[in-house]
Amino acid sequence: MQVINTRNVHQALPKVMYLIKTQGVARDSRNGPVLKVPGPVTICYEKPKERVMFWPERNANPFFHCLEALWMLAGRNDVAFPAGIVRNMANFSDDGDTFNGAYGYRWRQHYGFDQLTRIAQALAKDRYDRRQVLSMWDGDQDLGSNSKDVPCNTQAYFSRTDTGALDMTVTNRSNDAVWGALGANAVHFSMLQEYLAVMIGCEVGKYWQVTNNLHLYLDHHRELMEKMVHPISFNYENSCPYERGIAKPTPLILDGDVATFDSNVATLLDTDMPLGMTDWFCRNIANPLLQAIRAYKAKQADRVNVAQSILAKNMPVDSDWLKAGWEWLERRAK
Repeated sequence: MQVINTRNVHQALPKVMYLIKTQGVARDSRNGPVLKVPGPVTICYEKPKERVMFWPERNANPFFHCLEALWMLAGRNDVAFPAGIVRNMANFSDDGDTFNGAYGYRWRQHYGFDQLTRIAQALAKDRYDRRQVLSMWDGDQDLGSNSKDVPCNTQAYFSRTDTGALDMTVTNRSNDAVWGALGANAVHFSMLQEYLAVMIGCEVGKYWQVTNNLHLYLDHHRELMEKMVHPISFNYENSCPYERGIAKPTPLILDGDVATFDSNVATLLDTDMPLGMTDWFCRNIANPLLQAIRAYKAKQADRVNVAQSILAKNMPVDSDWLKAGWEWLERRAK
């Protein structure tokens, strides 16, 4: 098994691209040719709350990553909200209304109870509990399925360290390195980890992502890989805004009030212009991101300036989400 130890997802990208370039083997897949790393790969994030990717070469969409993570924490499986941000998401639905393998729905509703609440309660009661497994794979529903949306991440394991921090290990059956492992997954699961840590009343520990089949789609990401294959030729750690102190990780639930956070997230997901939100993250991060991406998608002549103005007026100046959102929009103005 290959193991990559890294500070955060931004610093992980060149390391993973180098691994795939130097050790990947050519294979065919349902979605075209890939380079696949032989054997499982583990990525260990030392600081999982530093979850935002800043590489312009990667061009990650911070609006979608953050807002989809909130949609997951709300336990949703509807197509309408994520497809309203990234239209292509609708292509992964079997019926046009819901997603078969929506992680958040499986976390909180699919099995008839809220797995997150049970896990948090158990680990708050016994910090040495080792039986806390979050299930995303349903053998009865997923084995042999022809669905367009079968979970790639299958389980997550939670435990607490001797200092009380919450560690998390996520297992994945097959993961695209760019869109999946170092894109959506690093955001979604680190936000899940932080959410559970707040529920428990503890700090966030480390995050391990264990992928059985880590691959890169050559038709889409060959150029990115070639640009990033020589991490030893430049000081990529000093290129990291977190390392340089010019962006700070944004806390998810500042005051520990999970009930208000959940209520405000529901308002955000279901209201065109949500008002009266008291949760800090929803008011100062999530809603500005949502309103900015909607302004950008409105396609008016000055849409980039309008969207950037929404971010600048409403978000903390040192927020990682502000920096990433501003730069994503800036690239579209060129």
